Amino acid sequence: MGSQPGPVQIVTVCKEEHSFALDTEALARVLLAPEVRDKHVVVLSVAGAFRKGKSFLLDFMLRYMYSQGDENWLGEDDEPLTGFSWRGGSEPETTGIQLWSEVFPIQKSDGTEVAVVLMDTQGAFDNQSTVKDCATIFALSTMTSSIQIYNLSQNIQEDDLQQLQLFTEYGRLAMDEIFLKPFQSLMFLIRDWSFPYEYTYGFKGGNEFLDKRLQVKEAQHEELQTVREHIHSCFTKISCFLLPHPGLNVATSPSFQGQLKDVAPEFREQLKSLIPKLLHPDRLAEKEINGNKVTCRGLLEFFKAYIKIYQGEDLPQPKTMLMATAEANNLAAVATAKDQYYKNMEKVCGGDLPYVSPDSLEEKHHFNFREALHAFSSTKKMGGQEFCDRYQAQLEKELEEMWQSFSKHNESKNLFSAFRTPAVLFVLVCLLYVLSGVFLFVGLSTFALVCDCTLGAVMMAMLTWTFIRYSGRYRTVGGAIDQAAGVVLEQATVALNKSRGVSTSDQKKSS
Repeated sequence: MGSQPGPVQIVTVCKEEHSFALDTEALARVLLAPEVRDKHVVVLSVAGAFRKGKSFLLDFMLRYMYSQGDENWLGEDDEPLTGFSWRGGSEPETTGIQLWSEVFPIQKSDGTEVAVVLMDTQGAFDNQSTVKDCATIFALSTMTSSIQIYNLSQNIQEDDLQQLQLFTEYGRLAMDEIFLKPFQSLMFLIRDWSFPYEYTYGFKGGNEFLDKRLQVKEAQHEELQTVREHIHSCFTKISCFLLPHPGLNVATSPSFQGQLKDVAPEFREQLKSLIPKLLHPDRLAEKEINGNKVTCRGLLEFFKAYIKIYQGEDLPQPKTMLMATAEANNLAAVATAKDQYYKNMEKVCGGDLPYVSPDSLEEKHHFNFREALHAFSSTKKMGGQEFCDRYQAQLEKELEEMWQSFSKHNESKNLFSAFRTPAVLFVLVCLLYVLSGVFLFVGLSTFALVCDCTLGAVMMAMLTWTFIRYSGRYRTVGGAIDQAAGVVLEQATVALNKSRGVSTSDQKKSS
């Protein structure tokens, strides 16, 4: 780690492949330090959209941790803010997940000592991250932290709650055998709060505001109720803090380096309220998984296990709202078109309707197939032509499978098809019996014996086929007999057609 503490990159993101890698050695250097590795761990993480001041806030937490109870922990007016890398501007700074290299041993009032780890995360929804990237980073930080700070700007909007629902569900999917609420403490941190006359700055106003935002009412739409119930079901403790704007100098000055003289007084006052309460020894919640407290050594193993899950293919791919809606829209159009084809074909050959000639049935199939495709293409769909073409190809494949099913069902109604095998075997028995008699009459006893043996084999096949059809057993043998009978019938038909063709051509020549 070096002599000077600093941020350590533990989860890196490959922007081109949108994949994640855990730097196990770097994580081990932080968590397996001899003085902390067997202590219960407290992990405080800050997550949210990019360029909203997450690293800026964490650096004030670092000042508090290093001050060791000094009342003037905020520092001097001209002192630059250092720690996790941050800067002004519109471009993202942090990537992946970082931990502060130094773990802070803190003693609680009951004498127990815990190890406090500060975690910084990549901002969500930048112009290089997919929904999966954002969901994975948020889920990983939530799964491994005991206190997750959800950093928001100005208000809690409905899309903020929906994104939280998606990200936490993506985390919950990766956790097996969850008997309790899967995550611990969630704190909504509302930055740049502009309505202190409605809800005052701090925890008091924030919790009142949050209670109203997360309230489930009967009059609400089911979708809104589901989001709120999901969030309540995921976290054991939920709170909110309202933080004022830090001032125009902080927001607009390119030379701002975190000096307190440029920070608005009311922002400084609220920081003095927020951070000591958040990091008070008796408020620090140890990391628990399924009710068991986790040590620093154990946290390393959980990180390894969780990153493997997100590197695999077992979890579903999270989608944007547009992509999920477009998919549902196209699937609904596919289902409607299939239902139309099914109903139209049922009217032709379904149920107890009589047998239809194959040519007529195929003609109906082609007509209904075109009608189903027309119904799909005429439905208004989202996602663009290329996206819709994939679902049209899926529809065509499923309609062909349905056609095969209808064709087989119609064929089963053909009486000759049902009795084809016994009919062929019966004709063979009669033919062999006559041939045997003829050969015996002309003195060819050897040929007569061959015919008798073949006759016996065919009769055994007929009795076996009858038993199989009655009992339903040995279906493989029955299928082989049916196939053999089909070959005999096919060869006989071919020979008959050839003889007819020859006789017809002879007639033409003679005429």
